[in-house]
This record gives sequence, C-alpha cells and structure tokens, in this order.
Amino acid sequence: MTREQERARARRRHEKVQAARVAKAQRAARRRQLLAVVATVAIVLALVTGVALAMRGKDDARMPDARSSASAGPPASTGTAAGLHCTPAPAPQATPKTFGTVPDRATAAGKFWVATLETTCGPITVELDGRTAPQTVASFLHLAREGYWAPSPCHRLTASGIYVLQCGDPTGTGSGGPGYGFGIEHAPADGVYPRGTLAMARTQDPQSNGGQFFVVYRDTQLPTQGGGYTIFGKVTAGLDMVDRIAAAGSDDSNGPGDGHPKTAISILKVSVTEKKA
Repeated sequence: MTREQERARARRRHEKVQAARVAKAQRAARRRQLLAVVATVAIVLALVTGVALAMRGKDDARMPDARSSASAGPPASTGTAAGLHCTPAPAPQATPKTFGTVPDRATAAGKFWVATLETTCGPITVELDGRTAPQTVASFLHLAREGYWAPSPCHRLTASGIYVLQCGDPTGTGSGGPGYGFGIEHAPADGVYPRGTLAMARTQDPQSNGGQFFVVYRDTQLPTQGGGYTIFGKVTAGLDMVDRIAAAGSDDSNGPGDGHPKTAISILKVSVTEKKA
C-alpha cells in the first residue's frame, strides 16, 4: 500500500469518526431540546393551572355577583362572632314580594336619607346619597317601605381579594330580586371602594341592579369592567358589628374566603327617614 493510499485510508477513518461524533452530538442536542420543550410545557401547564385556580377564587371574591351563591342554598349558622349577641335568624322568605316597575328616581333625587337596618345582631345605620345615585336610592326607599327585606339574610361574606358583607336577597340564595332591574350609577372609575361603603351587587349584566347590596368592611379594589358597582351610601354606625362577623369567617361554600358568614345575620326591618339640612 502506497503512502497516498494510507493517507486516503486514514482520512476516511478520520471522516468516519468525525461523522459519528457529529451524529452523536446532534442526537444529544435533539434530546436536550426535547427535554427543554417538555420542561417548558410542564412549567407553562403548572403556571396556567395555578393562575386558573387563583383567578377562580379571586374572580368570585372580586365580583359581588347578585347570583353568585344561587347553588349554595340559604346560609346556616355555624357559630357566633366574638362580642356579639345575635338572636336566631328567621327562615328566609319562600315567596318574596316582587314589583313590576322600577321606582321613580325623582322620589330620591337631590336628597340625603338615613336608613336603619335592624338585624339579628344589632342595628346598622347608613346614609343614602340621592344626589349621586337617585335611581338606586329611590329603589332602596321603595323596598324598605314595602317591607321587602323583612326578613332577609345576609348570604355572602368575602374575605379574599375583596372584603364585603352582601345582603338584600329575601330568599337567602343569592339569586332573588325584586322583579325589576336598573343600570349603574356613581361607580368609581378607579374601582376603589373604601371601608364603610354601601354599594349595589349585580350580575355581569349592568342593568341587573335590584335589591341586593353589600357593605365594604375593609378598603377594597373591584374590577371596573362592565361599569363597576354603584356606590349609593355609607355606613355611619354598626360597622364594628360587621367587623366581628367578618372576623368569624365564612363557610367557604363559594371558594376560599367566600361563602355564607359563619355568624348568621339577617335583616329584620329597614326604616328610612329624610336627612334634613
């Protein structure tokens, strides 16, 4: 064998070895890429699942939906908040009154009103602002005078993301209404609802305001999509009672930090008088 042939043979061996190394490196690279893709997919799936679970609880909490507790049934007392002396809550109304037309907003326009909510745990006093939310206040006055909420359990307490006690459905299911609906008034553009705020609960339909409302017991940020939630007054007395009920927690029937208050509280009567200048 000549030197030229030996060099050619050696060159072929070298090329063969190099080709094998390249192929091995390519296979290793493909394996690494595949593992990276699998790991990325796993991370994305975990993140999506985590976010979905978090948003499920957060969305339920952030949205004071008038029908959010419809499947949960009426609230049941599982205890009494510390420092409160609550009387037994009466059974929710089986067939509440309904009304065919929306009350005339002119009955409340430009005026302030004081309402007292007599409850099984004590009174809550609120000031209603007919100047900024005349339709909402007119509806509240009408329902109070008609005895619509006598009795009416507060069926929802949230303590995760938002902090409200929701009341106003005589059936206690979260799906009841007065037979009419109206639009949003005086909803903050930034979605900020300070402690003590009295606001309307509704479904995703902006025209679904009716008889359900909520008391904000801790500064809360609510979504502004769909128009927000009507602020129509503020609590002037009794917020400490709401604090105690909130501290006792909920049964989490709608998710973590969202359910019926463990301390059952029911509205027995609502009286309203015009606030004189």
